[in-house]
Amino acid sequence: MNKLLIVGSVAFDAIETPFGKTDKILGGAAPFIALSANQFDIDAAIVSVVGEDFPQEYLETFKENRVNIDGIEVVKGGKTFFWSGKYHNDMNTRDTLETQLNVLADFDPKVPEAYQDADIVMLGNLAPAVQESVIDQMNDPKLIVLDTMNFWMDNTLDDLKKVLKKVDVITINDEEARQLSGEYSLVKAAKKIYEMGPAYVVIKKGEHGALLFYKDEMFFAPALPLEDVFDPTGAGDTFAGGFSGYLTATGDISFENMKNAVIYGSNLASFSVEKFGTERMVHLDKEEVEERLKAFKSLTQFEIALT
Repeated sequence: MNKLLIVGSVAFDAIETPFGKTDKILGGAAPFIALSANQFDIDAAIVSVVGEDFPQEYLETFKENRVNIDGIEVVKGGKTFFWSGKYHNDMNTRDTLETQLNVLADFDPKVPEAYQDADIVMLGNLAPAVQESVIDQMNDPKLIVLDTMNFWMDNTLDDLKKVLKKVDVITINDEEARQLSGEYSLVKAAKKIYEMGPAYVVIKKGEHGALLFYKDEMFFAPALPLEDVFDPTGAGDTFAGGFSGYLTATGDISFENMKNAVIYGSNLASFSVEKFGTERMVHLDKEEVEERLKAFKSLTQFEIALT
């Protein structure tokens, strides 16, 4: 069974949207990535850190969903990373109300020996120096995927550029791609980002889908139009989990297969926004995934006579 190593925050989130609000619930990048990736027949593991306040039931949730947690460090007396945010009515913009790094501030990742030979590494949104330390512990993975955000561009750009030289795929949203490249056109932005190291650039556009760039080739996957969007917090990480999980399961990292991976990522992300936090992903079954894939296919497939 092919292995996927997932590195990212495991956190508490408190979320408010026009549809309601939550107290502290399971959040962070790693849970969304893992719960999405486990839709495939792979051996997935999380490397992260939590405090002593992290509920055992959440750790059991990972186990029940076939996610290895040997790489999750529990810091005695420590407090788990916490983020609180409020979404505007358009659900595309949000305000961060509170961020408490807590144990994440001193996170020194240790990759379990059993996963140092993982086929694919999915580096969730963390400090670039932390991401690089994980790469240095790996034994020649087939593919390294990195997610990042504008905070690291603002504060640790040199470290980010250094780690970008060591990865194969970068996944970022359109605003971040423009900031990193200095280009407004996403086509030009992708070309600039290539020069920084990654062979593949995935630009997420939220409700407007995702773009995949490789050399002079480009692929676009739409986002499935949904009646209700309750909480978009984990959509990008769910996309990354579907993308990396599919590539791990198939063992095929060609551009053609990455197109399928983008579709799977977009498909799974469409589920995560339907409930608060990870609730929808925990209870997702393969039949639902297959049915929605058919909807994606009918949305994008057409025949036209060319003269």
